[in-house]
Amino acid sequence: MRPAGTSHSLACSVRIILTMCILLLAIEVRADAEETGTHRIKEKVKEGAMSEADKLTEEEGKHLVETARKTIQKALFNPKDRSEPDSPSSPKFQERRGTFVTLTINGALRGCIGHIIPQESLIEGVRVNAMNAAFRDPRFSPLSQNEFEKIRVEVSILTEPKPLPYTDANDLLAKLRPGTDGLILRRGYHQATFLPQVWEQLPNRKDFLTHLCLKAGLAGDAWAHDKLEVHTYQVQAFEEE
Repeated sequence: MRPAGTSHSLACSVRIILTMCILLLAIEVRADAEETGTHRIKEKVKEGAMSEADKLTEEEGKHLVETARKTIQKALFNPKDRSEPDSPSSPKFQERRGTFVTLTINGALRGCIGHIIPQESLIEGVRVNAMNAAFRDPRFSPLSQNEFEKIRVEVSILTEPKPLPYTDANDLLAKLRPGTDGLILRRGYHQATFLPQVWEQLPNRKDFLTHLCLKAGLAGDAWAHDKLEVHTYQVQAFEEE
């Protein structure tokens, strides 16, 4: 879950990324579930965290989760199939949006990869990150055919990160919105992010910033003494039950 160009402490990064991805399965406001084959898909999004223009409908979210699963299924069971995927039905799928795909088995992380800064369309980002989460997460061996029916798929869609100007450490603390905003910290080549769900694990603002600085390879108290570039974003997520 590391943005391109990030330099950070590997040990801290693995621990925090595992926490982030597992927390993607945790609480949020949940909509009614929808059937899709043998999998039920539900939406989870923090109430009021995203604008109506940024939000996807339940049907659009369902399609993205199905796309992620079908992409993995094709790679596992029919890798020689070169047919083009179905054309996306929603114009929102052609928007450039950051995405993450998370895979779990029995609640345990099995893969989690994403892009905060979009590198392709929303639908293509889901396909790319589904493949990356299943087969290219360096913390795990590639997903096997035997594991396919055991995985639970989650897709997270990010809003465009926006700068968070602040004057000093106290002003930064005051402007944070626990449980609502994801945060990106950057200083030079050091950069890291926490998704909004990480607030559940680190609800204290100072702890949140300290752990994020460590993840970026900075001193834990860099947020209090150094001038950092800070951006915020929000997340909408859809997952299988």
